[in-house]
Amino acid sequence: MKRLERLGTALTPNGTELVLYRHDGAYLIRADGVELMSTRRHLSEVRLAEVACAPIRDRPNARVLIGGLGLGFTLRATLEALRADAQVIVAELVPEVIAWNADPAFELSADAMRDPRVRVLESDVVDVLRSEPAAFDAIMLDTDNGPSGMLMSESVRLYAAHGVSDTVRALRPGGTIAYWSVGDDPRFARALRHGGLAVETLRVRAHETAGPMHTIYVATPRR
Repeated sequence: MKRLERLGTALTPNGTELVLYRHDGAYLIRADGVELMSTRRHLSEVRLAEVACAPIRDRPNARVLIGGLGLGFTLRATLEALRADAQVIVAELVPEVIAWNADPAFELSADAMRDPRVRVLESDVVDVLRSEPAAFDAIMLDTDNGPSGMLMSESVRLYAAHGVSDTVRALRPGGTIAYWSVGDDPRFARALRHGGLAVETLRVRAHETAGPMHTIYVATPRR
């Protein structure tokens, strides 16, 4: 049996312990012992980028924001979807997560992070949203477990009503917001609609052929 290698640990500002593991060539991150993400089950993270970027695939100088670096799957899918003149901002709260992805020894996202289109910020995504009104053609948010089943208290303000308002204000006209969630959360979908958004709910498997179903909320301001 292959052993579980503990590669690194980190604490979020409010004290949640994140641990990076490797097992039989795959990587995973756990938050206080609960699995957040894995390189074995990432299809929904790729799909998050695909649905958010589809309307702007051919848009010159598109500018997008990714909230949460994770294991880099949304970032890599975004780079595949957009033109060479795009700008991709990634906001990641935990510096160790940035370092793990940038370490070529871990075979995660070092190449993607070196792409000249990419700028990674060690920052809470809410602070980025508030500082850049009307700045992004697409916003992809995948922090914690999404609005359903949050494990980290830092995530609360992003998914609260004020956080939704901040996100809408950071969007350019015709832009798209895509939220990743570990599960279906009808209350959050209602909150998005109450915030003036038209919402499409997508159910996507974590893996192409098996694994749990995750939810992606695709939200656009109503005209």
